[in-house]
Amino acid sequence: MNPIKFSSRINRLTGSLIRETLALTQKPGMISFAGGLPSEEVMPRLAMQNVPQSLGQYGMTEGEPELRAFIAHRLTALGRRCKPEQVLITSGSQQGIDLVSKLFIDPGTPVVIEAPSYLAAIQSFRLFGADFILHPLSQEGIDSEQWLSSILRYQPAFSYLIPTFQNPSGVCYNRTERESLAEIFDRTGGLLVEDEPYRELAYDVVDRHPLCGYLQKAPWIYLGSFSKTGLPGLRIGYLAASEDLFPLFVRLKQSADLHTSRIGQWWTHQFISSADYPAHLDRLSAYYRHKRDIMGEALKSHFGDIARWDTPKGGLFFWIRLNQSVDTREILKRVLEKNVAFMPGKPFFAADDPPQGFLRLNFSRSFPFEIEKGIALLGQMIRQQVQ
Repeated sequence: MNPIKFSSRINRLTGSLIRETLALTQKPGMISFAGGLPSEEVMPRLAMQNVPQSLGQYGMTEGEPELRAFIAHRLTALGRRCKPEQVLITSGSQQGIDLVSKLFIDPGTPVVIEAPSYLAAIQSFRLFGADFILHPLSQEGIDSEQWLSSILRYQPAFSYLIPTFQNPSGVCYNRTERESLAEIFDRTGGLLVEDEPYRELAYDVVDRHPLCGYLQKAPWIYLGSFSKTGLPGLRIGYLAASEDLFPLFVRLKQSADLHTSRIGQWWTHQFISSADYPAHLDRLSAYYRHKRDIMGEALKSHFGDIARWDTPKGGLFFWIRLNQSVDTREILKRVLEKNVAFMPGKPFFAADDPPQGFLRLNFSRSFPFEIEKGIALLGQMIRQQVQ
């Protein structure tokens, strides 16, 4: 009997520590700072009355016309001129990352990403064989001159950037850095892949103008999601792209899943086009700002002498750097026994030898008393590890 033969890319297939940890966090009494899950307390109600019967039939690969038109209008209002014919509805923005990987990456393809970066993007790019060109983040973004040197030297297939409330670091690029990067994209013709799942969750006044909105002629791809402001279980995201690239993404999606759930698209359009949606975003921001501030105070009390961090101006995470270089995966094993979970920092770095001593803490889902209790316990366990 012949053995089963897999494709060569399976050797590059890695698991997601977030998804694996998620199952553990369902235990009763677990305080989880691990995943990027929105709070059920402020999720909209899932009401499905008056769903058109016609949505039970197959639909267009590109997505429902009304939703695509709404997204195109929204992007245009943000400064990125876009037509509905440039918008593809995806099964979460993660599918957009997968489609980008399929379209551009062969084994050995150079790709520019931030360090750290979104671990599920790293997972997807690595599966298809990307060679990562890493650029460290500061609170202003990435260094545009260093980035230009990489573009000229390596000629990457694309640059994958999360300029607004970056995951995991929370960094929000300032306007000067956005304009500088856009000018370089236009000058070199480099392709920008911009991922913005957190842009609506702003707690302080910062520049959130999409980086692709500053482009004059460079090609671009913009990934968005309604999972952080709507219902993540519906898995409704979108990909918008330069007109010449868009037909290729449609064909790739056709070969993947034909089209995204029509009922989910219908519900999402009803929700985001409602008169209450702007007020909903205000409620979200106020709710999560309060959680952020509670975690910030707890960190000052219990981490002030063992770690460094910057208070995020938006998004759902604190990015913590311990004063000592320790493997936070070992700390995770110990704190899980105490019913506390967090995300170690290593999976967010695409380097072969990633730095140690980092952890990501989510503040959106836990109640205030859980944040205080969990941060106190976590601080205690870290002290025991580093002493």
